[in-house]
Amino acid sequence: MHVLLVEDDPAISHFLVKGLGEEGHLVDLVEDGAAALERAGDEDYDVILLDLMLPGIDGLDVCRRLRGQGIDTPVLVVTARDTVPDRVRGLDVGADDYLVKPFAFDELLARLRALSRRGRTRQLSAVLRHGPLVVDTVAHAAAVDGRPLDLTATEYRLLEFLVRRAGTIVSREQLGEHVWGGDADPFSNVADVYVGYLRRKLAAAGAPPLIRTVRGLGYMLKVAGGDAA
Repeated sequence: MHVLLVEDDPAISHFLVKGLGEEGHLVDLVEDGAAALERAGDEDYDVILLDLMLPGIDGLDVCRRLRGQGIDTPVLVVTARDTVPDRVRGLDVGADDYLVKPFAFDELLARLRALSRRGRTRQLSAVLRHGPLVVDTVAHAAAVDGRPLDLTATEYRLLEFLVRRAGTIVSREQLGEHVWGGDADPFSNVADVYVGYLRRKLAAAGAPPLIRTVRGLGYMLKVAGGDAA
């Protein structure tokens, strides 16, 4: 999952970046409302973790502006403001969920999973299915017709990203952002290499050709036979 974290407290942001990274998520951190609006407008995130008490533009106004711009990325407010009116205001301006500090990290993870399932993806279950392929987004595991795939963390993120966008062309730049967090050199062939790894593991597990190369554009996951390249 590609997460935009909007938090100006260094202790909290360090804890969240480290914890979410260890869970296999990619996290971009910004520390004020103006930067949050810029990044959310430029990048396609799976979810936004949004503090309310931010320098400059506060979190409520950030959320209100995002929705006004038509940005429908799921927003989880994470804040010390714990009164009922605070919660109501947060939800009224367009937040999808509200978590009060201090919080249990496991609860944060559960809320992120819930938001990703009911957000803009086509899938409404923690288990994603595509033909013979099953991806468990909680266990970070995948199988073909019940045969487990032995995937690295990077291969798993690549596969989940493709499954969530099945039937849609994803560019190498999108893969770089969502799988490598923008750390991949856009002129390198790292995405092609990892797609090759994934194809070989899927084939070894008995899957039909699932990943189609769309020349000049990127890749698409589909259940097909002869047109995967």
